[in-house]
Amino acid sequence: MKSPITTHVLDTSVGRPAAGVAARLDRWHATEFREIGRGVTNDDGRIADLLDEPIDAGKYRITFETGAYFEARGLATFFPEVVILFEITNPQQHHHVPLLLSPFGYSTYRGS
Repeated sequence: MKSPITTHVLDTSVGRPAAGVAARLDRWHATEFREIGRGVTNDDGRIADLLDEPIDAGKYRITFETGAYFEARGLATFFPEVVILFEITNPQQHHHVPLLLSPFGYSTYRGS
């Protein structure tokens, strides 16, 4: 099964994919978030196998371990982790959650 949620991390400070960024996928369950997937970006900055099961509508979050990524490159960062919270209303669709990253800023959007 193809993962219904994927991500791609680009390091905009160097203009290339961010390889080796660990990420955790959580889903909201009534009163708390619970981990449902985990991965590390490949050489192209992608995690295509974050989840191997169907999803339901609801709130999800991806937590990226950006501090470790920059530390491994000998760089300081203002954001030791980046948390992206999003809501899925149509679980039949594919959901791609990209992260554009630099040591002192980040942005995201709903990808395709």
